[in-house]
Amino acid sequence: MKYKKSSLVADYSKNALNVCIVITFICFALFTARLVDWQLIQGDKYKLLALQSTSTSYEITAPRGEILDKDGNGLVVNTKYYKLVFDKSDLNENQLDDLILELINLLEKSDISWIDKLPVGYENNRFFYKDNMENEVEYLFSENMLNINQKVTAEDCFEKLSDRYGISNSHSNEEAYKLVSVHFNMEKCGFSNTVPYIMANGISEKSVEEIIQYIDNKSGIGLEQYYVRNAVEPELAPHILGALGSISQEEYNQLSADDGRYSLTDKVGKFGIELACEKYLKGTNGQKIIQKDYEDNQINLVETINAVAGDTVYLTIDSDIQRITAESLEKNIRLAKKEGKAFNSEKSGADCETGAVVMLSVKDFSVLAAVSYPTYDLNSYSKYDDYYIKLSQDDNSPMYNRAFVGSFACGSVFKPCVALASLEEGIIDKDTEIYCSQYYDYYPQNIVSCMHFHENINVTGAIASSCNYFFADVGRKLGIETMYLYAERFGLGCYTGVEIEESKGFLAGRDSVKWQPGNTVQAAIGQSDNAFTPIQLAAYVGTVANNGTRFRTHIISKITDYEHKEIIKNSPEPIVECSGGISDENFATVQEAMLKVTSDPSGTAYSVFGDYPVKVGAKTGTAENSGSDNVTFICYAPFEKPEVAVSVVIENGASTRYAMNVAKDMLDAYFKFSNEDK
Repeated sequence: MKYKKSSLVADYSKNALNVCIVITFICFALFTARLVDWQLIQGDKYKLLALQSTSTSYEITAPRGEILDKDGNGLVVNTKYYKLVFDKSDLNENQLDDLILELINLLEKSDISWIDKLPVGYENNRFFYKDNMENEVEYLFSENMLNINQKVTAEDCFEKLSDRYGISNSHSNEEAYKLVSVHFNMEKCGFSNTVPYIMANGISEKSVEEIIQYIDNKSGIGLEQYYVRNAVEPELAPHILGALGSISQEEYNQLSADDGRYSLTDKVGKFGIELACEKYLKGTNGQKIIQKDYEDNQINLVETINAVAGDTVYLTIDSDIQRITAESLEKNIRLAKKEGKAFNSEKSGADCETGAVVMLSVKDFSVLAAVSYPTYDLNSYSKYDDYYIKLSQDDNSPMYNRAFVGSFACGSVFKPCVALASLEEGIIDKDTEIYCSQYYDYYPQNIVSCMHFHENINVTGAIASSCNYFFADVGRKLGIETMYLYAERFGLGCYTGVEIEESKGFLAGRDSVKWQPGNTVQAAIGQSDNAFTPIQLAAYVGTVANNGTRFRTHIISKITDYEHKEIIKNSPEPIVECSGGISDENFATVQEAMLKVTSDPSGTAYSVFGDYPVKVGAKTGTAENSGSDNVTFICYAPFEKPEVAVSVVIENGASTRYAMNVAKDMLDAYFKFSNEDK
């Protein structure tokens, strides 16, 4: 028994030793793994944290990516400027006043303004309180500043400020004024070892060389570059480009959950391309880490993490066509209004104020131009001041993107869709004739009147001369359900897929709350509840030109790095949204009819396009509206091998001539026609 007990103890001791060895090994393994994680895997992270615990870090703001047109011309660009910055932790306080005066003299010689927010002014050897700075003057009198009586003269107030900042009596009044102003500004902005002071900003690259030479051997003063973001032509495409605004808590929560680049002081895209491409345009800020001693004095620049600029976004927009379109739309809206006032009669166009235009490339439905009128100045808008308030109170809603978001009664431009549906469903063939007696009264409560007495007319003639009687009868036989199913194939009442905000429009029958059989005849001529966006109308006529192939509309061409060297996202391949379902023969019938709109003397667009250098397929439209009629125009060209599709909507325009003029100017710009060519 004694032997066995001893053996058990030995076995127990041996097992305990093994356990201790295993535990020790595990501890060393865990410690080693932790060291590997700290020093190798996450070494940079913990190095940065260690530095930050004994150092001061400054954020380096990354420039936001630029927005260019399809040819690389700037739409929204960054201009580099410099600011003159004081760093208190590295300043020689005994030489500060001399440094300030020398810098102001240098800035003034270079015609650069220095920041002067002192509410006391000095001019012609006289001190005075500045106009429109009552609140600032009141602050000078307050307990937080000088604690003096409000009846004190400007000169006495200035003397107290001079005493407050220890300005030497050896300085002239002018020099003293400059010193007091800078010291006052420093105090107001909280200038300290951790808060720098900006003495001047807006310094261009042309002006920095002399300043750099002066401050090269001076401590505590430096130049920092920054970027000012502006639209190159601020009224050209503000609805498309969009603007920045302060990030909201909700936006911050959403963006920072997926992307660690954001802070609550950031500005983010609020609409347009600035919003749609936020993740690409946003840069990654850098960081400068400065080691300090126990008195918060700089010892060394430890590390700089470079900022990474945002990516550059190329749009499909052609700036030249966009510019000509904008000018033409504004001109023709004014002409329509002028003519309406001259007639001095109801519904003559005197109330014409607004409109929108879109041009698409037929091959891929990229947006070449999109104009909404009235427009506004994007640079002024972005300041969110009185100009923004003025825009928001304008009855014509200039901030409203009529090209993509506005839905308008379309009128007779809807007829090619009804014709194709009727041909394909066998309701009619290309030779079917319907007798037009001018007033279609199948539904007495929904009488449709035609502009002319056409007598017997087939689908080609009905499109060319825009016969309401023909399409009212065809629409009735087709039925509203079939009608809107075909309309959907052409993208009417559907999102086009464009990357920025758009509306779905309104398709009669499908989206109507109530429907009576008699409403169908109104829908067939583009009335009733039909209301479509100009970009939908452009996609619709582009689909007709493409024999039924409808692509997803897009406005972003490609995305590169900031320097345009590396492609981040290439031009998208055309995405087919709908194809087939209608025979080529039926398309040919309707296309030939649309050609007659412009080429036949009886066509409704012959007056403008009868002698045009290229053949154009088109359709005119007028739509009843509160006030004067809306006028619409859709077209594609060249007829034989379509390249572009255009839609024009002029609200309360009354006469389609003005809408056709806009389209003609756009085609001139695209084909680069001059007056000699026509």
